[in-house]
Amino acid sequence: MQVAILTFDGFNELDSFIASAILNRMRGRGWEVQITCPGASVTSMNGVTVLAQQQLEFANQADIVLFGSGIYTRDIAADDTILERLQLDPQRQVIGAQCSGTLLLAKLDLLQGLPACTDLTTKPWVIEAGVDVLDQPLVASGNVASAGGCLASSYLAAWMIAKTAGIDAAIAAIDYVAPTGEKQQQVDATLRVINPYL
Repeated sequence: MQVAILTFDGFNELDSFIASAILNRMRGRGWEVQITCPGASVTSMNGVTVLAQQQLEFANQADIVLFGSGIYTRDIAADDTILERLQLDPQRQVIGAQCSGTLLLAKLDLLQGLPACTDLTTKPWVIEAGVDVLDQPLVASGNVASAGGCLASSYLAAWMIAKTAGIDAAIAAIDYVAPTGEKQQQVDATLRVINPYL
């Protein structure tokens, strides 16, 4: 299973790295999770620079695509030279977006009239793009999901694992990363969020 975590300049580390860490719990099953960028490197909103593991076009062949968020997403959503590099297909790919990444889903017409989740800062821009925004951490329909709030990235990653590898695999991944002494509570909370969309 090839997984592309789309990560742009100004990215939010929580959104890209939490999802990456959780999805990489599936490495033993042959999953390959890669930070996927428009250039050779990107620098986060807090000044952390990372090298791209794959270029943006890798997302077009990936089985799972996750749009991270960041402080420049609105600019990226207006940049056709970046968006034209993405040819995604929700019929054959599982696609999700975290916070402002939802705006990119809208701009690429991947929501197809579906409601979405995002963060409070991005909410007006997503509404402006013609999308109904829900006040909840995650929503999904078919192979497309969106999440709102940095820590909702764990829900998005768990949904992606459950959707493609089954609920037991998702439970195992969340149990591994959950705080000691709160593992069952974290698993239960995650299942409450993702189960309606499986």
